[in-house]
Amino acid sequence: MVLIITIQCAGTLSFVYKYETSQSYTSHCKGCKNMEFIKEFPLFFLFTLFLFHAKIVLGESALLSNDELEALKKSPGFVSAYSDRSVTLDTTHTFEFLSLNPVTGLWPASEYGKDVIVGVIDTGVWPESPSFNDDGMTEVPSWWNGTCEAGQEFNSSLCNRKLIGVRYFNKGVKAANPNITLSMNSGRDTEGHGTHTSSTAAGNYIEGASFFGYASGTARGVAPRARVAMYKVIWDEGRYASDVLAGMDQAVADGVDVISISMGFDDVPLYQDPIAIASFGAMEKGVLVSSSAGNEHLIGSLHNGIPWVLTVAAGSIDRFFAGSLILGNGLTITGWTMFPAAALVTDLPLIYNKTLSSCNSTEALSTVGYGIIICENGFVSSQMNYVSQSNAAAAIFISDNPRTFEFSDFTYPGVVISSKDAMIVIDYATTGASPSASIKFQQTFVGTKPAPVVATYTSRGPAPSYPGILKPDIMAPGSLVLASWIPNTFTAAIGSNIALTSDFVAVSGTSMACPHASGIAALLRGAHPEWSPAAIRSAMMTTANPFDNTQNYIRDSYFNYEIATPLAMGAGQVDPNQALDPGLIYDASPQDYVNLLCSMNFTHNQISTITRSSYNCSTPSSDLNYPSFIALYTNKTRNILVQEFQRVVTNVGDTVTSYKVHVTAPSGSTVTVYPTTLVFGQKYEKQSYSLTIQYKSNSTGAITFGSITWIEDNGKHTVRSPIVVSPMIPVW
Repeated sequence: MVLIITIQCAGTLSFVYKYETSQSYTSHCKGCKNMEFIKEFPLFFLFTLFLFHAKIVLGESALLSNDELEALKKSPGFVSAYSDRSVTLDTTHTFEFLSLNPVTGLWPASEYGKDVIVGVIDTGVWPESPSFNDDGMTEVPSWWNGTCEAGQEFNSSLCNRKLIGVRYFNKGVKAANPNITLSMNSGRDTEGHGTHTSSTAAGNYIEGASFFGYASGTARGVAPRARVAMYKVIWDEGRYASDVLAGMDQAVADGVDVISISMGFDDVPLYQDPIAIASFGAMEKGVLVSSSAGNEHLIGSLHNGIPWVLTVAAGSIDRFFAGSLILGNGLTITGWTMFPAAALVTDLPLIYNKTLSSCNSTEALSTVGYGIIICENGFVSSQMNYVSQSNAAAAIFISDNPRTFEFSDFTYPGVVISSKDAMIVIDYATTGASPSASIKFQQTFVGTKPAPVVATYTSRGPAPSYPGILKPDIMAPGSLVLASWIPNTFTAAIGSNIALTSDFVAVSGTSMACPHASGIAALLRGAHPEWSPAAIRSAMMTTANPFDNTQNYIRDSYFNYEIATPLAMGAGQVDPNQALDPGLIYDASPQDYVNLLCSMNFTHNQISTITRSSYNCSTPSSDLNYPSFIALYTNKTRNILVQEFQRVVTNVGDTVTSYKVHVTAPSGSTVTVYPTTLVFGQKYEKQSYSLTIQYKSNSTGAITFGSITWIEDNGKHTVRSPIVVSPMIPVW
């Protein structure tokens, strides 16, 4: 059994580990008073280490029998033990889509993130990628405590002024798999995920980037002058909680300013979630943790619903990867394609046969001649497989499925067109004399509308780990994000037997949205070094945009393009330039989060597992000073429900100013705010208000939503927070 164990010892401690066997260590603890330390534990354990009276937290793991665990539980200083768990993983144009520019706003105000350090917890890094070149970078900050750890196929000289640190953590995966030999025992990336996320957050400028001719241009991270430190915690052989915890703790000890973690743990309470535990310590040290919401798409499937982190949903980009379909009659239709080559498809016969058009039978398609076949009423990926085994030269796929446009796998020459455009094409194919067509590939269009839309795959709230805080917090670009990749693995394919590699890929997921938010948080840290993690999160949330580029409400592609709820996109699409100057912020201290934990019906040990220090539960409160609101109901509730929230806002804008409230109540609910005007006499002055929601349950489980917006009298600032009324979901 692999366990995560927390031990607290008073005083200054030092631990010495000595190999006894391939699976056993002897541990000696100095400074643990009144404690007979347990020796010869198999492998390692997680401990809270006070060194020179400063708390440094290092994550380890232990492989214990049940008897050894029971003996450990009787030891003074024992806090908790939980089984190790497996973690799930969750550019060229996105900076323009987010309105980042060199003239005004957050880029110049933060000097592009100069000297801000982004710690990325992931699969490692490919240090030779041009995203990590240090052209234009100044010397490494003197306060940096990290290192470039050598290992298999990784020399410490591979770090530089951009990639300033690399470490790797494998004790958890080794404990779970005794006698294992890791395929790449170093910080080198073997999956590509970590290289992609880190280059998205803070990669340097790279000219000539593209994915096989798509999205070509100069790539750069959101914070191109920030530093990158990689903490590899995910291995080809497995991914474990103890390694994640160790990596995050080390990142904080090394001196990172922001942690970006595009992964999460499902079906665990906060006190068993290593990200929740490690991020609490990070928050106490002033480090913002930005995390992905997950890719499970369902309501209530969100992970990282942690009150002290930033939780990021994924949306689309205003970019369309295209192929031009030119019919023989001169009509041109723009379709979707990411076929990774400039295939020659010119003036070929256009084939439409209703009996074959499902393109789901190798036998049926064996009768098709050389030409462009039209496929309908099926899944595009499956149809590609069947058509690739026929004599057809190319295909036209008819689909309105939004998932088709979120992924880059396009193994067969062809385009996807809408059912609306298909009517014209089929009419020409069936009535035209000798119908023919051509297809041109590797085209990219930007400025497409509407954008963003909520991605189909993004996990939606409420958060099972704690539904009392509205999650996710914001949405960021996550679909087909172009960024660096590892060069020694296939990134695209032609047919079933031709694999292609590329230094860049366009991939989708909340894993891609998270580093966008991480990069923005790094820029905000550079522009406002005095802000707390809660203040940075607040600025990003209250200035987020609920509208798309048609100035209509953002839609949800998974739910038939209905107006997106905050359970899908949080407060809206992140707006970095507006976040630079939010007007008001909702701040929170470590004690505020402790008060929240004390209200959760957790045991003393469960709270101690999260805080890893003594805490004060004298003022428990479930009403965290958060920049959003959620009221929950059960189907058994028939009476009118009332929930009151108290909030405190801090003026970070003009010295003397006032704000008036504007409320859009969720349908069927009444929202009352008092007072309706907030007056500030100086910068950093605080004012409080109360918000009361009267609402009822809904037998259909409907989710309703609205917002509260504080509007400055001079019109300069608007400070918006979403309000949601939602059915309760099962809690982890």
